[in-house]
Amino acid sequence: MRIAATQFTCVPADIGANVRQMAALAAEAGAQGAEMVVFPELAPTGYELEALRADRDLWVQPDDPRLDPLRTGGIATVINCATATGGNRPAIETLVFAADGELVTAYRKQHLFEHEQGVFLAGRNDGRFELGGLRFALATCFDNHFPDLVSRGAADGCHVHLASSLYGIGGGVSELESVYPGIAKDFPLHVVLANHVGPAGAWTGCGRAALWAPGGAVLAQADAETPTVVTAEVGPAPGPQG
Repeated sequence: MRIAATQFTCVPADIGANVRQMAALAAEAGAQGAEMVVFPELAPTGYELEALRADRDLWVQPDDPRLDPLRTGGIATVINCATATGGNRPAIETLVFAADGELVTAYRKQHLFEHEQGVFLAGRNDGRFELGGLRFALATCFDNHFPDLVSRGAADGCHVHLASSLYGIGGGVSELESVYPGIAKDFPLHVVLANHVGPAGAWTGCGRAALWAPGGAVLAQADAETPTVVTAEVGPAPGPQG
């Protein structure tokens, strides 16, 4: 399966504008032969925590019509967004839609970073799904710093680890360049990372969206500045040679 990782600069708290950008990236991914596209953390709104705390209209549900351009693009989509929970706080949740628009699964971020803890509710369950003959594990940004979460996915037969994240310039670059190739090497899994580039709330995204092969080799990686999509073929890791 060919999978696309994206990076772009979100318009703060503007779901319509961001979904239009995401739909264009999905179309570009499809034109490159990708069957699935992965977007960064909180892509429909941008990483705008104060706005998400104050405005419930920025919380979405899987059937939200504002996401229709992404559900009807003919490509599987992995969309991380703020979702309503029935309480006073949203969740940071990844919604996975098949190419026909059907909801495949949803995963709520379990490990909230410091400033997120006062805004969101943490999830309690791991995210798994199967599509195109492959088994996938889901994680969101800080989740990826917890090896137990990743190891559960590997133990559960997953082939590909999908991450929607926000890493910023400065220290975020070194974290990105160690955490994700490390997951690919240590478990081993294909790893797909979508990231922000440019202004993202209080941060500046460092780009470098990428895909890694089991063992840690880079299959494709974006630069540090350009809104874009990068694609690569992924599949089961080769078994031991007899």
